[in-house]
Amino acid sequence: MRRKRHVKIVATLGPASADLDTIGKLFEAGADVFRINMSHATHDAMRERVAMIRELERRFGRPIGILADLQGPKLRVGTFRDGAVQVDKGASFRFDDDPAPGDATRVHLPHPEILAALEPGHVVLIDDGKVRLRVVEATGAWARATVEVAGRLSNRKGVSLPDTTIPVSALTDKDRVDLDAALAAGVDWIALSFVQRPEDVIEVRNVARGRALVMAKIAKPQAVTRLDEIMAVSDGLMVARGDLGVEMPLERVPGIQKRITRLARRFGKPVVVATQMLESMISLPVPTRAEVSDVSVAVFEGADAVMLSAESASGQYPIEAVATMNRIGEAIEGEQTYPAVIANQRAEPERTGADAIAYAARDIAETLGIETIVAWTASGSTAMRIARERPRTSILTLTPNKDAARRLAIVWGVHAVETEDARDMDDMSARACRNAREEGFTRVGERIVVVAGVPFGKSGGTNNIRIAYVDAPSTP
Repeated sequence: MRRKRHVKIVATLGPASADLDTIGKLFEAGADVFRINMSHATHDAMRERVAMIRELERRFGRPIGILADLQGPKLRVGTFRDGAVQVDKGASFRFDDDPAPGDATRVHLPHPEILAALEPGHVVLIDDGKVRLRVVEATGAWARATVEVAGRLSNRKGVSLPDTTIPVSALTDKDRVDLDAALAAGVDWIALSFVQRPEDVIEVRNVARGRALVMAKIAKPQAVTRLDEIMAVSDGLMVARGDLGVEMPLERVPGIQKRITRLARRFGKPVVVATQMLESMISLPVPTRAEVSDVSVAVFEGADAVMLSAESASGQYPIEAVATMNRIGEAIEGEQTYPAVIANQRAEPERTGADAIAYAARDIAETLGIETIVAWTASGSTAMRIARERPRTSILTLTPNKDAARRLAIVWGVHAVETEDARDMDDMSARACRNAREEGFTRVGERIVVVAGVPFGKSGGTNNIRIAYVDAPSTP
């Protein structure tokens, strides 16, 4: 099941992909990680999907990553006396703490934390930005706004606040229950929605305690302004372009996507580009040319993974969508310009031993024309540092840690194999050569670069690099 591309594919599971046979076909078509959206999945459904994915691991003999995506806070207006109202441009409209049904002049905002945080000049977006208002007066108990973009307001529509930092956690009561259930089920990654500040991520990390890695979804302007701080405490980032495109001008989203992918590469942490990548394939068997270009941009940027949402969860062509994304990834990485584009985006190595070794491994492999770097790792960090270099070579990772192998399924270019740890230096080289040959990365007589930490079995100590020759297997 070796992939012919470096970029990984995340496929969301849902009604269209809820059975073992379909999930297996999605994996065969190219899915490396499966996303479970906790906005829609019950705990029983989540556990069933985790069990099916683990069964597929045994069937295919390959680690498969599972990402549980928490819903995050859903801010909504209250109800209206007639179910809906029309608000006109220039009209005055009030948000308040009165639970009585609203009308064309006011509505209940059942979030006292929002009323307390709103200030004059702040923008309020309703229903994914279809209606836009600007606050002109705020007291903490109510806020009066002027309608800038007219439209229809109806019961329980969502509220977005691009200018307002809300002094509440990104982790709701529902999220806390979902998080505990996902960790107990053994998922590999937790995606946290509507992150505003690094403290949001730290809160989830304190609950997870290493049982899963934490991915911050960048969907709010407040998170964009604090990217470096959020990246420092996160294990990975997701460019959540759907919500980001609501709270920020659409024309700014591509630039922010590029900024996030560059930052994640500099930190050596995985970054996922998500939302509407092959949107038309929800109902059509082929994508638009623009969607193919959109996916290709993420691949050219060196994103670790590209993600399918409704295309694989509820669309009519889930397997075709994954197969299409797989073909796009292979085609773009086969372009003559791809290596140069990736190399031009490469960040300088950090002043650490691990980064120096990773940099040297790439340099040695590319200078000598060696096609495979083999990384021994306990935690997965060595493989991530090598992937940060975006080498032209393949990255084969050997780890005694099944959890690490699964988590690395989302990391650019990494093909992880679970195996017992190396016993000594000779065993390190010999088994690296054997696994590289058996997994189809190299042939007898070729060389590989082997990276490891000595003493073996200790995380965070990458300090050894060597070149090894692949010998013919010995006959018993």
